[in-house]
Amino acid sequence: MKVSTDAPVLVTGASGYVAGWLVRELLEAGVTVHAAVRNPDHTAGLAHLTSIADGAPGSIRFFKTDLLDEGSYAEAMNGCSIVFHTASPFAVNVRNPKKELIEPAVNGTRNVLETAIKTKSVERIVVTSSCAAMYSDAIDCHSAPGGLLTEDVWNTTASLSYQPYSYSKTLAEKEAWKIAAGQERFKLVTINPSLVIGPALSKKPTSESFNIVRQMGDGTMKQGAPKLGIGAVDVRDLAKAHVAAGFLEEVEGRHIVSGHNTNLLELGKSLIEKYGDRYPVPRKSLPKWIVWAVGPIIGGIPRKFVTNNVDIKWRADNSKSKQALGVTYRPFKESMEDMFQQMIDAGTFRK
Repeated sequence: MKVSTDAPVLVTGASGYVAGWLVRELLEAGVTVHAAVRNPDHTAGLAHLTSIADGAPGSIRFFKTDLLDEGSYAEAMNGCSIVFHTASPFAVNVRNPKKELIEPAVNGTRNVLETAIKTKSVERIVVTSSCAAMYSDAIDCHSAPGGLLTEDVWNTTASLSYQPYSYSKTLAEKEAWKIAAGQERFKLVTINPSLVIGPALSKKPTSESFNIVRQMGDGTMKQGAPKLGIGAVDVRDLAKAHVAAGFLEEVEGRHIVSGHNTNLLELGKSLIEKYGDRYPVPRKSLPKWIVWAVGPIIGGIPRKFVTNNVDIKWRADNSKSKQALGVTYRPFKESMEDMFQQMIDAGTFRK
């Protein structure tokens, strides 16, 4: 695949977990990256990007932006041919889902795409959506045509009061397609990843994925982990999918980017061989009835969520990502080990 270096590209939320690896791919290909961040003066939080740029053929420029500040992306987008919109809040435990999830996701997407309509140089926008825009619970896979998620499936079960993160991703992606349909300036492509795993480029990653894996090493899952059906994809494979979505001419529509149909226990058990003698990684299944009984009390986990996800297989069709984007998926054992080792090195599991 030829990556054009004729014009700069914009990456929103450039300091994020997924965006970091995307920026690295672009810089190593010789691309000029306009990195949209909330605070360009926060040099410590951007050090991982500047250090990559120092040793790469590409270059990076930082721009101050805000998802909810209308027009704040105009300067950063000026002259860019491609916009990679990765910025969107990812949190499970929020007090005000409308303010913390829905508004930043939907209004931020609208802000970026409406700016693109006014920016003559923009030819394509790649939006980082999610498989969450296709389902709320693993049980939704079973009710999908053929018993698995495809790019034709939309989430119809999330709401402001149940799975609000999934609701935010659904509304944001629908808003993106609605805006794209009303213009002829740019082409829209979406990337829909499952749970993202693997090492981060920043020393202090804030992704929800790291909160999950932390519990596999700090003793929280010592008695076992639930067979909670999920999909998983390595962050490095996901970054390559974004690049392909941006630069391959024939790419169009939505793309499920998920390497594995798995569950929480299997992800945890992949750590046993390398770390099982030193850390209390999960080895056995936590019975569904126990999770159902104590989940709401200990972890604030709704019983509806337990019923619809624990011991329920998650299934999605990733064939389009392989064929259209050329994605190859590494074993999740490699992703989990790399991620866990990074957390050890960072002192996450203090003894």
